[in-house]
Amino acid sequence: MTQRLMAVHAHPDDESSKGAGTYARYVAAGAQVLVVSCTGGERGDIQNESLVEKAMANRDMAGLRRIEMAKAQAAVGFDHLWLGYQDSGLPEGDEVVQPGSFSLIPLEISAEPLVKIIRRFRPQVVITYDETGGYPHPDHIRTHEISIYAIEAAADASRYPDAGRPWQVSKVYYDRTFNLPKLEALWETIESMDLDAETLEFMGQMRERMKDRPDLATSHVDVGDYLEVRDEALKSHASQVDPNSRFFFWPNEVQRNAWPYEDYQLATSFVESELPESDLFAGIPED
Repeated sequence: MTQRLMAVHAHPDDESSKGAGTYARYVAAGAQVLVVSCTGGERGDIQNESLVEKAMANRDMAGLRRIEMAKAQAAVGFDHLWLGYQDSGLPEGDEVVQPGSFSLIPLEISAEPLVKIIRRFRPQVVITYDETGGYPHPDHIRTHEISIYAIEAAADASRYPDAGRPWQVSKVYYDRTFNLPKLEALWETIESMDLDAETLEFMGQMRERMKDRPDLATSHVDVGDYLEVRDEALKSHASQVDPNSRFFFWPNEVQRNAWPYEDYQLATSFVESELPESDLFAGIPED
């Protein structure tokens, strides 16, 4: 049986900052990997002041983000589908989410196309976010909700009977890319290096912010051989990712030595596997 992995993300660029190394590893091993972007990222702000396409971003952010997504897809080699919903934006203060945005559409309506995708693609493994969304963006929270809703509905023949034959996903994972053990491992490696004070201060601030966050990861995928691919995918989203970002980019040799993994939490499983895992398909029969 061909291994099939599906990742459900809120916006274009999320797939590259949270899992691109994993997708590259499984694509290289012959698995089918499908990334679903729930929204087009239309309401994203320019996060890279050196962006060459700044004029297009100001004129047509939606169009630019589709171009960027195509570059990231080509870099990693996964298949990609747009779910087709409008970015909710990240309201501040008294701002409200605009009507018709992804996070406001009733689940029973917005989930139907995702149910169709699951039943057609038939993934054994699905990766998404936990109930917090990873951070409190309404589209990230909704991505968790729509993923769990659609996974359950896809397995039930009585729900969405016109959406294809039922399919039971074997394992569901939550992304745990940013975690304290990873930061501590990186810190132990870099504190003896001759790095600038600003970088060390930034790393210290991140450790402080995450010091009380529990380590929920159960599964660690070695992506040491695919860090350059991941970086290429991330940099493809040039409107959203500063290529000099300390948040995203560390010397790859440091990462390979300190923590060459992308990390996940096994949230649901209908098969037996021993934790911690090094393979998201662990326990899934090959035939």
